[in-house]
Amino acid sequence: MIKVIIIDDDPFVTASLKTILESTEEITVLHVGHSAEEAKLLYQTHRPDVLLTDIRMGQQTGLKAAKEILAQFPAAVILLLTTFNDQDYIREAIAIGVKGYLIKQNLDAIIPSVKAAHNGQVVFGTEIVDTFTQMMAPAPEMTFSQSLTERELQIIKEVATGKNNKEIAETLFLSDGTVRNYISQLLEKLALRDRTQLAIYYYQHLRKT
Repeated sequence: MIKVIIIDDDPFVTASLKTILESTEEITVLHVGHSAEEAKLLYQTHRPDVLLTDIRMGQQTGLKAAKEILAQFPAAVILLLTTFNDQDYIREAIAIGVKGYLIKQNLDAIIPSVKAAHNGQVVFGTEIVDTFTQMMAPAPEMTFSQSLTERELQIIKEVATGKNNKEIAETLFLSDGTVRNYISQLLEKLALRDRTQLAIYYYQHLRKT
């Protein structure tokens, strides 16, 4: 049973999402909340398998709440749900390590996305993947023809899942310093600015390989 907490400042939305998620026997909704503060408190209290949270909520965003939760609980599985397909939000979501970013109107994707995130996958709605292409536009000098080693491919994949250097090192049995070196070399090799673009590069070019 996948235990979920839902956060949205609109009670109608939380009620609707609860109904949708509990239409399958594999998911139970522990609690719903309506603010970023409730998101942090409910997560700390109940430690759900998946936290599904809206982004824009009053004075504090769901992104800020997610960042604070992940700082305290690095293994937290957080899915962001929003009506805004905004590049800045997507960049920050990838950078802080959330496990998915979904457009609220795409209700059919909610259940499979929660299940996929619980199984360790990073999930992004179709609209978000389309935005990745736009986000890569400022780096036209980047070419996919660059040859990548098997280890480099492994590093990129782990970055794209939202893992930090320490988590990547533990997964691939490397030192933190070695991981840092690999990432620096990859950024230079692919003419990318930061690990956010590295994650986007994975989704744009490597996910299906």
